[in-house]
Amino acid sequence: MIFHPPILALIAASLISSLVLAGAGLFAVRLLRHWDPASGAERQIELERITTLVSTVVAFVLVVEAASLVLFAFNADRMAPLFVGAMCAVGSLNASVWGFPTLWAKIVVFFAAFVWLAVDRVDGRTRDWALIRPKYAGLLVLAPLVFAEGALELAYFLDLKADTITSCCGKLFGEDKPNLGGDLAALDPFQAMGLLAGGLALAIGLGVVAARGRLLAALHGVVSLAVFGLALAAIVSAIAPYVYEQPHHHCPFCILKREYGHVGFALYVPLFVATGAGLASALLVPFEGRIDGAVATAARRGLTRTAVVGHLLFAVVAVVLVMRSGLTLTP
Repeated sequence: MIFHPPILALIAASLISSLVLAGAGLFAVRLLRHWDPASGAERQIELERITTLVSTVVAFVLVVEAASLVLFAFNADRMAPLFVGAMCAVGSLNASVWGFPTLWAKIVVFFAAFVWLAVDRVDGRTRDWALIRPKYAGLLVLAPLVFAEGALELAYFLDLKADTITSCCGKLFGEDKPNLGGDLAALDPFQAMGLLAGGLALAIGLGVVAARGRLLAALHGVVSLAVFGLALAAIVSAIAPYVYEQPHHHCPFCILKREYGHVGFALYVPLFVATGAGLASALLVPFEGRIDGAVATAARRGLTRTAVVGHLLFAVVAVVLVMRSGLTLTP
């Protein structure tokens, strides 16, 4: 099973990412020890020359890592027919104890990579690489996350067996199941949708005004993360049943399937991008004293604009899915 092309592609991407980040981490240690922009020494000139190449390669690798989340989810759904009892990605992920930990690790890496790429972009626009130390210190935090994600992914794929009997999504996202999925499925759909609508309105409103101050930008990041959680809860409790037109089908993965037009990607992609942009905007706030005010304002505006557009797209897709559904839920 490990020789399936998508699996080989995911493993190869993780291996390359780990090797690149290992080398970049060694360079980061060297840079943090010796970086001195006021110096004209040969070592400083060499560091300045190499950092451009390292940043470019790391940025490419992190884009690949972020994209691998989509491929991993898509591949998990495509593998479902290979396992007895599996109907969607839930069955594939449940076929090994490493399945869901790998998914959560990839989500964490996605957001960490998004933030690092945002810092790198801002650093490239500053004088004398004003954010280079925070950027490479962050790389030393990010690299172990990528290593752990790659190890979990490899353990997951090695543990998959074609004769595994797994469970369908109804076992995990049933309203009477004593687990997190069951708790989310049992939420009142109108309450979940109401909280999501309020969270989206607050996030969009803060995004519009976030460029006016650091506190607003930080608050926007916190609210964006909260909206991410509210959105996942609302998808399970309300939006997914509207898509399936079945009040007891709450799986957040089946909406990725072809028979539902892959509408899950139209929900998740803008949500993830909006959350990443909101977090990046907030995490840039502590470093604004190091960079030019115009650069800081432009960065905040760009990130918050991305977050606002992402949240708006998510809201529009969710409303369209609910409005066109033949299911009617009553309070």
